[in-house]
Amino acid sequence: MTDRIEAAAAELRPLLQEFILWAPANAPGSDPDLVGPAVLWHRLIVRDDVGLWKRGDLRTVLLERMPQVVEDPDAAADGMVPALRSYLTFLSSTGRLTPGSDSLDTLLAELDEVEDDFVDAMEDAIAERDWDEEEDELEEGDEDESLGDFEPFADEIADLPTIRLRPDVELAEAARQAPLIAQARDLALWVGTGRKVGEETLLSDEAVREAVTALGLSEPQALWNIWNLAIDLEFLAPDGDDTVSVDSDTAAWPFEDDEDVLDAWMLGLHSIDYGDPELDDDDLTLALSGLTRALLARVLVNGGSRSLAELRDELAEAVAEYDDLGPDAWSAAGDPLAPVLAWLTGYGMVTVEDGAEGGVVTLTPLGTEGVVHLVDDADIEVDARPAIDAMTALDLLSFSADMSEEEADAEFAAWLALREPAQAASELLAAAAEDEADALVRVQAASLVGSLGEVAIPAWLEALKEPSLRPYAATHLTQLDVEDAPEPTQADTHWLILDMWTISAGLGRPEFVSSLDDIGPAQRLIELLDVIWKVPHPHLEELLEAVGDAHPDRQVGKAAKRALFKARSRK
Repeated sequence: MTDRIEAAAAELRPLLQEFILWAPANAPGSDPDLVGPAVLWHRLIVRDDVGLWKRGDLRTVLLERMPQVVEDPDAAADGMVPALRSYLTFLSSTGRLTPGSDSLDTLLAELDEVEDDFVDAMEDAIAERDWDEEEDELEEGDEDESLGDFEPFADEIADLPTIRLRPDVELAEAARQAPLIAQARDLALWVGTGRKVGEETLLSDEAVREAVTALGLSEPQALWNIWNLAIDLEFLAPDGDDTVSVDSDTAAWPFEDDEDVLDAWMLGLHSIDYGDPELDDDDLTLALSGLTRALLARVLVNGGSRSLAELRDELAEAVAEYDDLGPDAWSAAGDPLAPVLAWLTGYGMVTVEDGAEGGVVTLTPLGTEGVVHLVDDADIEVDARPAIDAMTALDLLSFSADMSEEEADAEFAAWLALREPAQAASELLAAAAEDEADALVRVQAASLVGSLGEVAIPAWLEALKEPSLRPYAATHLTQLDVEDAPEPTQADTHWLILDMWTISAGLGRPEFVSSLDDIGPAQRLIELLDVIWKVPHPHLEELLEAVGDAHPDRQVGKAAKRALFKARSRK
């Protein structure tokens, strides 16, 4: 369906653009932008011919389809019907209403008939949206913090020094060594293909004993945590109403490909909850739910390491605070942190070293990676970046966008110290060429490479071959007085302007308008718009739309719409 929508939208685009240009003079009271959804769905579900409109089409589109797909029912209720009146008038007056269509008067009469019902449908949509929002707010307000929430530590996490993440090759090798994943593999292989399971107990008592023996487990309860992990890892999956089977790739663990290894490890990351103590009393078990995450949060905010004695004291207090049964549960568990640490060490996330105060718990590089993902899943800000020695040029450029100038300079200096400047220039420009649409990365790369001076000349010469980098390469080579270097063309200059506009548009409307003002008076901007539409920039059309919407001068807006029409007609 997505391909059909995109194809229909492309077919309608020139016609709608002409209508947008026609509307201000011929239907000044309507909003032509509201027509698009109705016209698109007319083309998708009613008529193959965009100019063929029959009585009944409007009722189908407005009453059957729009309530399901409209994004802004408030705006639609206020303006979609008047906009459609203008659009149908446009089709008729310009000869675009296909022969065989009903008359304009007939179509407008149908619009009058369905208008009240359409507005009612939009009001129902508005009421349903408001109700859903209220329910969401109530649900959010009713949610109590749990023992394993990271949210109470959000400020401390945000204040942590930069967390450095190790390269995938190292993390994958550590994941291959995780004993729990090997046990999950062995269990899945023991299960085999087409093993029948029961409704109340998955395995018979005899089968449980066999599995426990096969895996070398100390007690049956551990089997079910490994079973659940095998499912999380997709080593084991249902293949019928009462059968489960091992996945065909399971026997290949540990996989050779690093990406496959880390994908599997991440699938099982949330299995950390299986480390929470399980007691005979369900209420006491619930009181300790989240204990594993609670330990990880406290180790993280302490810089990645914490004494076991301190963790015991603090977690005992936290359990008592979060649940009235917490003290009883803590006492009944004997050593509540034993299963927590056993699971985390088995999944490769922590180490526990003996010490004077009973041991120290430390996040491994794999554990740090995992906790950063958990924090990110909780929508909590955390400053985590690849270690300098593992940072690619694209990593450097991407992360620098969110840093202060001083911090970005320091990061670049540390990264540059690990390679020859000429090699650094090549890496940065190669990274900038990976995505033609990423203007910010391109500008940052050009700035950093430009700071390297003459040593970057070979990299700039190579960058001339990349259309998105040629404007920067030609500019810098000219500044460096490189013999036979091409002079920047007008098209190069226009590309640089479009890159700047792309970046400023991402910063907000005021910044974008300011970047337009930098061009000069309105007439100069109009002259630029009359030619810049020829540049094959990936953001050209959306930027021309933005100019038309944002610039206060009506003549500039008209020039932007003309340029947009020309850019789209060229395709």
